[in-house]
Amino acid sequence: MSFAYPWVLLIFPLVVWFALRKSSSIGLTVASLGQWANLNKGRARFLWLLTALELLFYGGLLIALARPQARSSESNEEAEGIAIELLVDVSSSMDRVIDLPGGGSKTRMEIAKELMEQFILGDGERLKGRSSDLVGLISFARYADTRSPLTFGHKALAQIVGNLEIQDRPNEDGTAYGDALTLACARLENLDELKSLNAARKLAKIESRIVVLLTDGENNSGNHLPLEAAGLAKQWGIRVYTISLGYEGGAQGIDIVFDESEVSTAELVLKRISDETGGVFRRATNYESLKSIYEEIDTLERSIIETRSFEIVSEWYWLPLTVALLALSGRMILQTTWLRVAS
Repeated sequence: MSFAYPWVLLIFPLVVWFALRKSSSIGLTVASLGQWANLNKGRARFLWLLTALELLFYGGLLIALARPQARSSESNEEAEGIAIELLVDVSSSMDRVIDLPGGGSKTRMEIAKELMEQFILGDGERLKGRSSDLVGLISFARYADTRSPLTFGHKALAQIVGNLEIQDRPNEDGTAYGDALTLACARLENLDELKSLNAARKLAKIESRIVVLLTDGENNSGNHLPLEAAGLAKQWGIRVYTISLGYEGGAQGIDIVFDESEVSTAELVLKRISDETGGVFRRATNYESLKSIYEEIDTLERSIIETRSFEIVSEWYWLPLTVALLALSGRMILQTTWLRVAS
């Protein structure tokens, strides 16, 4: 508790002196009190209440004029999130084995799932997670399938990623990332449909929309060509990050600057998609290079988080003012009725 004008309280001793002097002047001047020594004083015993109520009135009034205030500091964190569609290849070629840094090996599919989970939730070290972002998941082989709509439920989404399986049936095997990219762009363009999920407040803060496409082959199925989908992404302001995984004969690690003579035709299409939409194209051939690519995207596409601190001031002048008015009312009532003094 503090006061806006604490100097007002310095007047209180003067007010007390004035009230006490005023109360001592009330009465009659007589020659002697001896004849009244044994009389019952009656209600005169309570005349001090008038002085007490008067002091309470002046005290409450001065405290109110000093403006007592209660101050508290609060902070509000506002995040401008990103809407992200993760596209992952589940064709039979994702069953090929990749060596791990510390020994052993895993399939491309197992590594892709592990790193996508870390991209969504964070790994506590290099990947920070996407806590403020809408994230969706689309898998593709011959057909594109929505595995999860755009959601803030990242733990459930990570479980869905962990349950992905390779599509190895001959009639459903293939690579249709053109269809998957078209579907992802349509989802991102129509974010307003998600307002029915009580996410309107967060959706209002989403300004950036991106697609992260991971594939190990060329588009050979589906109804939409990759460059046709890239045109939609460009038109709707969606950046597409493309990752080529595990081409035989490719350089080990991440290739950032490409000589077109060293890139396959399929990779050239992926690179063109990213170039036209403002994203980046990367090639990965092992676990570390793929993780580094997800780290790069994680760094390039971060939510903007602002913390605003502010001070809340609560005015409490009304409380001593109320006490003062009640004291004044009580004094006036007593002075004109039960404790009335003849003048």
